Amino acid sequence: MTTATATADGDVHTTGHELTHTTIVRQKPLMDMRQILLMNLGFFGIQYSFGMQQTAINPIFQFIGADAHSLPILNLAGPMTGLLIQPMIGALSDRTWSPRWGRRKPFFLIGAVGCSVCLFLFPFVSAIWMAVLLLWLLDASNNTAMEPYRAFIADKLPPSQLGKGFLAQSFFTGFGITLANISLFVFQTMITGATEAGIPYWVVGSFMLGAVCSIGSVLVSVLTTPEIPPTEAELKALREHKGSALGFVREIWDAIVEMPVELRKLGLVYLFQWYAMMCYWQFVTLSMAKSVWGTTDAHSDGFREAVAWTGLINGWYNIVTFSVAFSLVAIARRRGAKFVHMACLLCAAAGLLIFPHLTNKYALFVPIIGLGIAWASIMGVPYIMAVRMIPSTRYGVYMGIINMMIVVPMLIHSFTFGWVYSNILGDNPNNAISFAGIGLGVAALAMLWIKEPPIVRDVDDVAAMPVGGH
Repeated sequence: MTTATATADGDVHTTGHELTHTTIVRQKPLMDMRQILLMNLGFFGIQYSFGMQQTAINPIFQFIGADAHSLPILNLAGPMTGLLIQPMIGALSDRTWSPRWGRRKPFFLIGAVGCSVCLFLFPFVSAIWMAVLLLWLLDASNNTAMEPYRAFIADKLPPSQLGKGFLAQSFFTGFGITLANISLFVFQTMITGATEAGIPYWVVGSFMLGAVCSIGSVLVSVLTTPEIPPTEAELKALREHKGSALGFVREIWDAIVEMPVELRKLGLVYLFQWYAMMCYWQFVTLSMAKSVWGTTDAHSDGFREAVAWTGLINGWYNIVTFSVAFSLVAIARRRGAKFVHMACLLCAAAGLLIFPHLTNKYALFVPIIGLGIAWASIMGVPYIMAVRMIPSTRYGVYMGIINMMIVVPMLIHSFTFGWVYSNILGDNPNNAISFAGIGLGVAALAMLWIKEPPIVRDVDDVAAMPVGGH
């Protein structure tokens, strides 16, 4: 990495190319808690959409005729769009600045509009191909919105507040997914009937609410939180680094090649962590239907009850998520983000190993607390470590690459878990949940391999320092 120096007025003595490999540390105003929450409110709507994907889309696939073996491949949209779109959007947002529209805001606003449209249309599908097409569009929109949002937090907050910023996203992640899941249960008690394709109208109601939340919450964040204009040094880097229309492809490749070693190690943790989460999301309803209601028939009353109960279970673990999110900030500051994340993953592993063996639907709320604690950490704590490893001028592209670490395990899951489910787990959804628990335990052990970078202190002047290496 190249070391650059800068003065308070932004004069630099290095090239724009060198600045793309540099962290520019400058004074950023401290934000109060109200400002941090408003800045992150848009994450609530984005995560409501994600909550509907977690809980309602796989049952919709089964309502319209899909079988359990096909669920991993039908969910290919999520990892594929994340792999292709997030790094691209991240690189593009790094190279974007408009005095009127900003750097990150245009991308997550476009994504929020796309989410709202897709959520509105989704419950009216009548064939599997229609559901798959809309899922691809919905995931593309989610990914367009989510990655710039993470870079937005890193752009706005000084080092001392990054923990609060990312764990505020965990808070709204839990809140958004909780509302999505609880709405399924509440609307089931209020709304009757179904579409011609057999999708209950109470599912339709949850998707309509999501369409409103998605665009509404993002608009609040966009209108209340201005972006910090780039310094002259950063503008110089932007002008010199724009390149061709497809230059972001080379930029992504260069960033992967130059990725800090500790960030590569985080990729191993993510391999087991996200493979396990996909197992849970796709098979939790089937597992509960089998263990509690004694059925695997998607058209039975027991299965419909399991779908609604999944909303409550997922809602409950997300209540835990937003309840503990901010406490993790203080614990991570005292004990280190590495050990906080490891402990949280172990809580989830223990919970999922117990979960499929319970036959009382109310007892399921106890072990799933562990997953709620882990989810708060998953959505925030690794990013606290990651932003200490990467150049500030490349936050966008590296946040996209971190998302690649998420979606590659999902892709592997999509292509392998159908075989694993049939040939190793005996077509038993309870075994799939236990398998997820083992995966999270392995991810926790992999955290021991990572050397956590030191906390960067806030500074009062503009400076530039090298980050990472390979």
